[in-house]
Amino acid sequence: MSDIHNMSRRSFVKNIGLASGGLILAGSTYLYFDKKKPENKIEFNPNLFVQLNSDGSLILIASRSEMGNGVRTSLTSVIADEMDADWNKVTVKQAMGDIKYGDQNTDGSKSILYLYDTMRKMGATVRAMLITAAAKTWQVPEEECTAENHFIIHSSGKKIEFGALVELAKTLKVPTNIVFKNPNDFKYIGKHLKSIDINEYVNGAAVFGLDKRLPNMKFVAIARCPVTFGTVKSFDKTAAMKIRGVEAIIEIPRIERPFGPLGGVAVIATNTWAAFKGKAALEIEWNYGENETYDSDQYMSQITDNVHKSGKVAKEIGNVNEGFKGGHKTIESTFQLPHLVHTPMEVPNAAAWVQGDTCEVWAPTQDPQTARNEVVDYLKTTVDKVTLNVTFLGGGFGRKSKPDYVVEAVMVSKMIKAPVQVIWTREDDVKHGYYHTVSAQYMKASIDSQGNVTSWLHRFAFPSIMSTFAPGTDFPADWEIASAANIPYAIKNFKVEVGQAPAHVRIGWMRSVINIPHGFSVNVFADELAFAANKDPLEFRLNLIGPDRIEDTKDPLKYNTARLKNVLNVVAKNANWGKPLPEGHAYGIAVQYSFYSYVASVVEVSMVNDKVKVHNIYTAIDCGTVINKDTVKAQMEGAAIFGMSLAFYGKITAKNGVIEQNSFTDYKMIRMNEIPNVHVEIVESTENPTGVGEPGVPVIAPAIINAIFKLTGKRYHNLPLSDYDIV
Repeated sequence: MSDIHNMSRRSFVKNIGLASGGLILAGSTYLYFDKKKPENKIEFNPNLFVQLNSDGSLILIASRSEMGNGVRTSLTSVIADEMDADWNKVTVKQAMGDIKYGDQNTDGSKSILYLYDTMRKMGATVRAMLITAAAKTWQVPEEECTAENHFIIHSSGKKIEFGALVELAKTLKVPTNIVFKNPNDFKYIGKHLKSIDINEYVNGAAVFGLDKRLPNMKFVAIARCPVTFGTVKSFDKTAAMKIRGVEAIIEIPRIERPFGPLGGVAVIATNTWAAFKGKAALEIEWNYGENETYDSDQYMSQITDNVHKSGKVAKEIGNVNEGFKGGHKTIESTFQLPHLVHTPMEVPNAAAWVQGDTCEVWAPTQDPQTARNEVVDYLKTTVDKVTLNVTFLGGGFGRKSKPDYVVEAVMVSKMIKAPVQVIWTREDDVKHGYYHTVSAQYMKASIDSQGNVTSWLHRFAFPSIMSTFAPGTDFPADWEIASAANIPYAIKNFKVEVGQAPAHVRIGWMRSVINIPHGFSVNVFADELAFAANKDPLEFRLNLIGPDRIEDTKDPLKYNTARLKNVLNVVAKNANWGKPLPEGHAYGIAVQYSFYSYVASVVEVSMVNDKVKVHNIYTAIDCGTVINKDTVKAQMEGAAIFGMSLAFYGKITAKNGVIEQNSFTDYKMIRMNEIPNVHVEIVESTENPTGVGEPGVPVIAPAIINAIFKLTGKRYHNLPLSDYDIV
């Protein structure tokens, strides 16, 4: 067997390039080493997020994780805009996991929502100090000075570059009373701004978790019990140790914490391939535990039975039973949606080096502080002894906010006293994840003779995310109920009930979380009611939302029904709703308020050889003040593709406690030839910025289902569509 040399795909691409008809072999590039710190420069660090150097270069700190969400560009551009800095002089540095940066958890679509004003303050503070420094230099009133494109300019016309003011600015007190720019003067916020990292993505310099290398690093693959929370009974490593490159095989225990490793048998090798081959050669006998009985088909029947009988009342307005009695028509539907899994393109991985009582970690994590705290807890050390470096993430979707894979790397490094990188396979990712919840929902409503909804009952059961944190939890938490209980419809008789649903796998949040099942059922059911009322689906929804009002949801950000209706009208206009489509084509529509944002989509479908074909998706989003329009557009396009994958293919099943799917062969994604044209309009707004990464997902599947019904007369209440003979 030939020697195996560790070379990542990224370094291969960097070292082999194509140019105008020829093949160029480039010299070695030191991809994994940090750039040298600039020398002979005076640094001005007025706050945690800004470092202005005397040569004019500007380093801005990104405290949230970059996973294709554009957050490194968006957050730092807010600072740069308030500073009136030249974007071409900006370099972004990733913050390590540290409480000094505040909340660093990059999920819940809240990075801009939480940090917009803070980043403005960081930039405005530096601008004010530079103006003061310039005024002192020129001995003029500060009121005569303004900032513009990396210069302070005096009313006389003279100007001085930011870098030249660093030495004096360092001596000034940080002002407490600052003034924000007038939004009319923004030059980055609300515009189209190219990603600060685009060149590194293209040339291979961006370091993702899988790219990290350390001296004498070992590569680790872990065999985990096929049944969630099962343990090792015994194992035979004889065959595995014969694999060239395999150096050691050890058992690692399960840690019973929400983000604790599942445990298993770790294969330590000199390269990834040997580690994977060694894992495959292991002979392991497992204690499967109580979840061995988990059968997802039987479980679906169980929770479906639960939603067809009275449950715990979560919200009640009026009297639904009286409303049903007085209704002209009554409509009932049951919805079933399966488990889903995140499958980010970059699988979970982490590098760790435990040396004595200290530890350093390099990981693609959405929540570096939680990862750091989990490591601290495992090592029984103090937080100052643990350094958590955040790499780029090749996708996250919520999976990488759960740092079990980080702790695995730390465990093995401590055991073998060497630096390691733990790498999951795609099969590991599919079979051992934190799964989006399975759900059953029952809906019943009545309409009067004019087609108005007089009564609405929504009953659902699903294993709660809280079961991961409090084992034994078998009813949803209040926040998991909210997306059904706080729908913005003007209905006098309204009731939400929840049924019992114990968990048999690890349940975790995934992009859009509980808005996926609730957005699906509510939007499909609203379409059913429109058909029963013999009304246009758009007209029916606008009427169902009712008069313009601010709804009191006991939340700092109240939702505004006028904004919800507006995105419906905008997307309908863009799609030419109501106008004739080509023969054999139909539109479906859906709308959702989630993560404080308002999103509506219209989807155009046809049937080609009795198979569904999506041609166009039109989406309108109102997310308040927009930071970077390129990012918002990209997130809506990505959400459309993500939503299509869930609608057509997304399904995780279990038999005898074992997840049946393995990889993209049987947990499929939408392929390039299936992707439609995606048209996005961003509603102009001066309201507070709200979520972008997730709210585009929940509307896609129901809009597709509603379009299929319009086209074929068949209503599908369960997903994925691949379960039917139309995909």
